Amino acid sequence: QVQLVESGGGLVQPGESLRLSCAASGFTFSSSTMSWYRQAPGKERELVAAITGSGRSTKFADSLKGRFTISRDNAKNTVYLQMNSLKPEDTAVYYCNAGGWDVPSRYWGQGTQVTVSS
Repeated sequence: QVQLVESGGGLVQPGESLRLSCAASGFTFSSSTMSWYRQAPGKERELVAAITGSGRSTKFADSLKGRFTISRDNAKNTVYLQMNSLKPEDTAVYYCNAGGWDVPSRYWGQGTQVTVSS
């Protein structure tokens, strides 16, 4: 079955960086769009970034362009989210999603907490 395991979250200070990883199994990873979403307390889950199976196409939430990048290693069945210049408003649980581009699929990881605070 599809399994998505996120890692790399933690507590950082404003301006610092984090790299999240999502290890995938149970499906043909290299053919699947992968996405990162986040959900802050009291807010709806929102798209952060997505990347096609080949890695040639990506998209980002407009507010995050320039600070976040998404990449993947199909040999390792892993997708990454590099987050730079983190701000307190980036505090959220970050989730990996497999298979969706315009809308998320039903396949979610368990999430990893990112807290940006001084």
